[in-house]
Amino acid sequence: MIELSTPSANTHGRVALVTGAARGIGLGIAAWLISEGWQVVLTDLDRARGSKVAKVLGENAWFIAMDVADENQVALGVAEVLGQFGRLDALVCNAAVADPHNITLESLDLAYWNRVLAVNLSGPMLLAKHCAPYLRAHNGSIVNLASTRARQSEADSEAYAASKGGLLALTHALAISLGPEIRVNAVSPGWIDTRDPSVRRAEPLADADHAQHPAGRVGTVEDVAAMVAWLLSRNAGFVTGQEFVVDGGMTKKMIYSE
Repeated sequence: MIELSTPSANTHGRVALVTGAARGIGLGIAAWLISEGWQVVLTDLDRARGSKVAKVLGENAWFIAMDVADENQVALGVAEVLGQFGRLDALVCNAAVADPHNITLESLDLAYWNRVLAVNLSGPMLLAKHCAPYLRAHNGSIVNLASTRARQSEADSEAYAASKGGLLALTHALAISLGPEIRVNAVSPGWIDTRDPSVRRAEPLADADHAQHPAGRVGTVEDVAAMVAWLLSRNAGFVTGQEFVVDGGMTKKMIYSE
């Protein structure tokens, strides 16, 4: 299940492992980190798509096919990264089952519930467990991608909301358990337009979409990626155990409207 292209001989600098990085927010984070000089290892379930994305991102991107809810795959993947690079400086847990169709409670079966929690909550725990010894050696960082739906949930999203709420609690606990050597924070995006930048330019959102947001705009993957990159930087050296909401003020608008 593990696939990693061989790094070029001149690789250097910090190494980040970004899960769920073959599309959307994860891809945006990987691209941003590469632009700042990171070596980035992407993971995704889709081997073909992940390999293609890594090639597009260039010589500082590599790919591992990984199910983050499978501890054996996580352990093998982390070992492969260490074998290739000799170090690990950052872990970004973005892989998630996102409830795209809002399953009603009456239709929610235990198998689906367990899979959502396995990927969204057990996955970040397993990754932190296996990455921690190597992150500690370089005063590394972990950033977990949560969601505003953990606090202001939508109808028929019990599994997703529960998993992201648990992820926030896990983030706070890990910050205490792994500190001070490893910083652990969470970023909770709101409504983010995850389409490719060229598609966003060609097909802009309607005025009605923007009108729902107090800032008059919908977020982009770059908004989230910039926050993650800052949390991994030395400029955030005193920041740990925190949740950073990236939603243009939407969550507060919902609270105040009540």
